[in-house]
Amino acid sequence: MGAAAFVFLLALVAVGALAEHIAPYPLGKQDLQNVLSGPSRTHWLGSDVLGRDLLSQLLYGIGPSLVATFEALVVFLVIGTTFGIVAGYKVGAVDAAISRVVELVQSIPAIIIILVVLGVFPSSVLAAMVALGVLASAGLVRVVRGSTLSVREELFVIAARVSGVGPARIMRTHVLRRILGPMLAQASVFAGLTLVVQAALSYLGLLSSSAHPTWGGMIGDASRVLSRSTWPLFPPGAAISLTVLAFGALGDALRDLVADRAVTATRRTVQPATAAPVDGADAPAPPASDALLEVRDLSVVHAGAAGPVSLVTDVSLSIYQRETVALVGESGCGKSLTALAVLGLLPPGLRASARHLHFDGARLDPGVQDTYRAVRGRDIGYVSQHALASLDPTHTVGSHLREVIRRHEPMSRRAAAIRGVELLEQVKFAEPEQVMVVYPHELSGGMAQRANIALAIAGRPKLLIADEPTTALDVTLQAEILALLRHLKNSTELGILLITHDWGVVADMADRVVVMYAGEVVEQADTDMAFTHPRFPYTLALMSANPSTADHGSKLPTVAGRVPPPGSWPVGCRFADRCPHETDECSAGKLALEVADTGSLTRCVRAGSLLAAGALPR
Repeated sequence: MGAAAFVFLLALVAVGALAEHIAPYPLGKQDLQNVLSGPSRTHWLGSDVLGRDLLSQLLYGIGPSLVATFEALVVFLVIGTTFGIVAGYKVGAVDAAISRVVELVQSIPAIIIILVVLGVFPSSVLAAMVALGVLASAGLVRVVRGSTLSVREELFVIAARVSGVGPARIMRTHVLRRILGPMLAQASVFAGLTLVVQAALSYLGLLSSSAHPTWGGMIGDASRVLSRSTWPLFPPGAAISLTVLAFGALGDALRDLVADRAVTATRRTVQPATAAPVDGADAPAPPASDALLEVRDLSVVHAGAAGPVSLVTDVSLSIYQRETVALVGESGCGKSLTALAVLGLLPPGLRASARHLHFDGARLDPGVQDTYRAVRGRDIGYVSQHALASLDPTHTVGSHLREVIRRHEPMSRRAAAIRGVELLEQVKFAEPEQVMVVYPHELSGGMAQRANIALAIAGRPKLLIADEPTTALDVTLQAEILALLRHLKNSTELGILLITHDWGVVADMADRVVVMYAGEVVEQADTDMAFTHPRFPYTLALMSANPSTADHGSKLPTVAGRVPPPGSWPVGCRFADRCPHETDECSAGKLALEVADTGSLTRCVRAGSLLAAGALPR
C-alpha cells in the first residue's frame, strides 16, 4: 500500500510538472459546442460549463493544488515540530506556556479565522493555507510533545547529555529522529485535509481559480451547475479522494518503516532533568585536597505530597587520579542516584544539596546546569549498565562518536571520523572502520558496551562514572570490559567511580570501597581492608552472601529481610532490623561515620565490641 501510494503521488507530481505538454488542450481552451458534455472521444472526461476539457483542467490543476498543500504543510510542520519538541524536552515553565497557547488556539474554530484572513486577503490561496497551517499546528504540537516526553527518558538522551551534547542538538537530531513516525502520520493526514479544505473554500466561492485552475476550484465551478449536470463533480472529486487516500497510506507506511528500523530501547524509570537549587549558594570553599572529585554531605530529597522524603543522606567520598572507587550495596541503596546527583541529572521532583561538591578544584552546583555543561563529556564521562539503550538506534556508531568529538574539539567531519576510529581502536575493536558504519542493533552486548566506553572517553575525561558496566554480560565479556577499564585508567590517569553489586569486580578493579545502605554510606575502606577486616556487619554479610567471595565448601548464606524504602528508615542504624547483633544502642539516635581500628570509616557503634566478641574478623 505504501509503495503504491508513493508511486501514485510521484506520478501525480510528474504529470503536474508536464501538464502543458501532455494535456489534450491548452489552458483555458473552450469548446462551446460541447458544454457540460460527458466523456467522449473529443473530451475523455467531458467538459465544464464553459466547454473546457475536464481532463486538461484536472492536469493543469495538479500543480497549484499540490503547491498550496505544500505551503500549508511546511507551516504545519515547522511550527508544530519546533514548539512540540521544545515543550516536551524543556518541560517546566516553557512547557506550561506553550501548552496554554496551544489550548487557546484549539479553542478557536479554525474556519472563522480562515474566513477573517480571506476577508483581509480576498481569494488568496497562500493566506488561507498559511492560516490553516498555523491553526492546525496546535494539534501537532500536542502529539510531538507527548512523543518527546517519552523519548527524553531514553538512556541515549541521558548519554548524549552526559557527553556534553547541547540541548539544541539533542532536540534536532536524537529526539527529532525518534518522533518521525507520529510526525509523518500527522503530516499525511493534514496533507489530505488541506486538499479537502481547498475544495470546501472553493465551493463557497472564497478562492478564485479563473487564472490557474485547481481541483477545489473545479468543484466550486461544478457546484454552480448542479441543476444542469452532476458529472463535472466526479473527476476532481475522484482525484481529491485518491490523493487523500494516497497521502494516508504513505504516511502509515513511513511511520511503520521508521518504527521497524528503530530498535526498542530499554527505558529507565528515572528521567533526566534539572535538579532543584542547592541550599546555600554561598557554600564555603572546598576542603584542602588534591582529590579529583570531592563530595561532602551530599543529600537528595524528594518533595512528596506528604512532605519531603530523604533518598540519599550525607554521602561523602573522594576519588583521585588513577584510582578506582567502588560504590557497593543492594538495589535501592541509592548508588545510581548518588551518581546522577554528582552528574547533575536528577529526576524531576528531586532536590540535591551538598556541603562540598567539587571536581578538579571547581565547584559543581546540582541546581545550575551551566556548571555541568563545562565538565560533562569533556571532564566527566558516564557509562551506563544498559549498553544498547544508551545508543540512539537511528544513528550509526560513527555518527555518535563524531557528534561527541566535534562537540568538545572543533574539527572537520573527516578529522572527527579519524578520531572516532582511533577511539574504537583504543577500546579494542578489531575492525574499527567497519564498526563506524554499523547501527547499535548490529552490535553484541559487549561490543555495544565498548562503544559506550569509547563515547565516554571521546572528550578525554579525567573521571569516568561506570554504573554497573558489566551487568547482563557473560563472564568472558565481563573480563574484557574490566580489562579495558584497567587499561584506560593506567594509560590515561583516569579516575573511576565504579557502581557494582559484584564483589569479584570490586576485588579485581577497586582501590577503595564505599558501602551504601538505605541511602547512606555505612563503611569506607581500602579494598584489601574491606575484604579482610570489614568493620560494619552489612559489609560482612554482603561478602558472605556473594558467590565470588563465599566459602565454596559451605552453604551460601543470605541477608535476611530487605532494604527499607525511603520514608521508612529506622532511627539510628538503618541496618538494625536485619542485623543479628542489634541492641538498643543501635537505635539510640543518628550515627556518624567513625574511624575504626583499621583506619576504615564505619557507621557501626558496636564495631569495637563486635570485634572483641569475634563477630568481626580481626
